[in-house]
Amino acid sequence: MAGLGDREKTGDRDKTQDDAAPAEDGFGLSRDQIEAVRAALDDEEAARGAETARALVLRLHYADQADLVQSLPAEDRRALIGALKGAFDPEILPELDDYVRDEVIETLGYQDLAQALAELDSDDALYVVAQLDEAEQAAVLERLPVATRALIEQGLSLPEYSAGRLMQRELVAVPAYWSVGETLDYLRSAPRLPEDFHEIYVVDPRHRPVGQLRLSTLLRSQRSIRLRDIMDAEMPPLSTTADQGEVARLFRDRNLMSAPVIDVSGRLVGRITVDDVLDVIEEEAEDDMLRLAGVAEVDLYRAVVDTVKARASWLGVNLITAILASLVIGLFEATLQSIVALAVLMPIVASMGGNAGTQALTVAVRSLATKELTPSNAWRIIGKEFLVGILNGVVFAVLIGAIAWIWFDRPEIGLIIAAAMVINLAVAGLSGIVIPLALERMRIDPAIASAVFLTTITDVVGFFAFLGLASLFLMP
Repeated sequence: MAGLGDREKTGDRDKTQDDAAPAEDGFGLSRDQIEAVRAALDDEEAARGAETARALVLRLHYADQADLVQSLPAEDRRALIGALKGAFDPEILPELDDYVRDEVIETLGYQDLAQALAELDSDDALYVVAQLDEAEQAAVLERLPVATRALIEQGLSLPEYSAGRLMQRELVAVPAYWSVGETLDYLRSAPRLPEDFHEIYVVDPRHRPVGQLRLSTLLRSQRSIRLRDIMDAEMPPLSTTADQGEVARLFRDRNLMSAPVIDVSGRLVGRITVDDVLDVIEEEAEDDMLRLAGVAEVDLYRAVVDTVKARASWLGVNLITAILASLVIGLFEATLQSIVALAVLMPIVASMGGNAGTQALTVAVRSLATKELTPSNAWRIIGKEFLVGILNGVVFAVLIGAIAWIWFDRPEIGLIIAAAMVINLAVAGLSGIVIPLALERMRIDPAIASAVFLTTITDVVGFFAFLGLASLFLMP
């Protein structure tokens, strides 16, 4: 990437972007564009194919370029990165899946990667470096400019998933005694300003934030007015160690576009913008969803063997819980042999309980993550979910009871499965809310462990209630 500085200017790229064929929904990457790039890379004349692929890719927005890189097979991916040497857009790197990014970095090499990082905003550069292992980090950092390396090293020293890892160092800070005119003159003449900003931060002599000012307010004000008279002094400063989930909630609750970040001494050291918070919200939601399924991370681009290893541990846990449920069934072997209809109906009770519990569990885990479920309202929510379970149980008990009665022409079987349905759905609703709360209190991530416990409880209770009642009332 020795020619990174020679790559096409942003304005030229935006101009040619309009010439690219749009996707079916009007934006993003189309299948025709992907196929055109693949065809170019497969050209028998390698140099001509590389030049054609390069021209096609440079028409795209960097996010679409990232999607294109990820959609290609590994061999074509390496060929494309080679074709983009000298024109590779560093903005692609933060958009890539971790495994694909590793392949791209391997193709680029550390020197070209360092040059790319130097062109990124500080928060994006820090994010990319943080995904590398220690040896790779050291190799890249020693090739970075001194100023960039210092900022990234400071960021790496802060806790993971903290505001300090999200913040951009690039910002505009001015003293409170300046006038609007002085500020405007500074903004017009300052040689180094962030590429995009919507607010400026007002600081005291110790560089501690005392307010912020939107550019719209600044432009509408008379030149003689002092900033202290028009600034918003109620802005919420964030600590560098604040959890990113708390940051996201603050932005959501107060409809913020950006927020200042301060260090332990209260000095302004960076800013967090809403685009970074959107990434956090998506990441947190994705993380909860994956953990509920017993998957640590998205492994779409991961090697088969690594994917098998990652998923096998939770499958092993599920095997143990399945054996436990089977042991419960084994207790009623004689009952099942005597009344075959029970074996036909038995999965219905456990399945309904599992689904009902998962509904409550999903709501509970997400509510804990967003701080909507707290100790102050926990008992009310527990009571509500228990009541919902009972009422749903009654509704479906009537339905399945009638079906079982007609199906096997035995009203007693209908009554037994109806009673088991009410019991299991009530327990499922209760478990779906209580299990995450209990794990949270024990400082265990509810998103990781809740599903296993819930499945075990609903299966065991469902089988035990149905077969137990059948043994009690149907066996001689």
